[in-house]
Amino acid sequence: MDKPAGPTSHDVVARVRRILRTREVGHTGTLDPFATGLLVLLLGRATRLARFLEGDRKQYLATAWLGMATTTDDVTGDPTGRRTGGPTVGGPERSEVKSVLASFVGPQRQRPPAFSAKQIGGERSYAKARRGEAVELAEVDVVVHAVELVEYDFPELRFRATVSAGTYVRALARDLGERLHVGAHLTALRREAIGGLDVADAVALEAVGPETVLLSPLDVLGHLGRLDITDAQAQDLGFGRRLHLAPEQTPIAGSAGLSGWTAAVAPGGRLVAIGRVNGAEFRPQVVLEAAAS
Repeated sequence: MDKPAGPTSHDVVARVRRILRTREVGHTGTLDPFATGLLVLLLGRATRLARFLEGDRKQYLATAWLGMATTTDDVTGDPTGRRTGGPTVGGPERSEVKSVLASFVGPQRQRPPAFSAKQIGGERSYAKARRGEAVELAEVDVVVHAVELVEYDFPELRFRATVSAGTYVRALARDLGERLHVGAHLTALRREAIGGLDVADAVALEAVGPETVLLSPLDVLGHLGRLDITDAQAQDLGFGRRLHLAPEQTPIAGSAGLSGWTAAVAPGGRLVAIGRVNGAEFRPQVVLEAAAS
């Protein structure tokens, strides 16, 4: 789905449920209401695959405004004041902006925005922040795989970032402003890709209908390992049994490697189950195809 600006991710799910007349619709990776771009929806039994997709790296095109921080780290928040003391009136030089952006690449600790869905004592952080309560969230481990400056005309800049799951691009904009000593907030955000999926291939919300062509689960699980199984083994998995693998059944590594999750695929490209390979044994964790009676 190519989510438009305005609706929440839940709004999009609710609309698709009405259009397709099914309650079995979920999504992987929330987008803020002001953000646009790729939102992966899962239907039917595929809703059980969310946890295997949420860990995919994501690519964003972000627009930030230098010179002002906000309470939410984005355009929806209240200004918290202009920073001074670092740059000249014309703002930081392009070379400095590029250098600071490059410094974000790699594993790091990131402080999530106060206005986020993180839990504090059983309550969402944003609920506390909206009441004016002081919120200081613990830093989390994230990875910025790549970041590049796309366009810069002070006070506005655009950058493209590929990040690990759990990374807040709002926080990247905030931290960029802090390192440049000017303050900053995000004004626009577009998710361009999740794993091997690209927003260029997504469906617009207004175009969704009963005739919309759906991807197969395997199309979005290319990062997992793959184990080709027989119909007889698929039947065993349908009963929740473990598989004892033949010597020739060597799992094909996905981008996550053999140490991660593995998809068991029956003849015809049917995704039967997802589990882990342990030596000569496949242990299913999620079974999508029930055994034939």
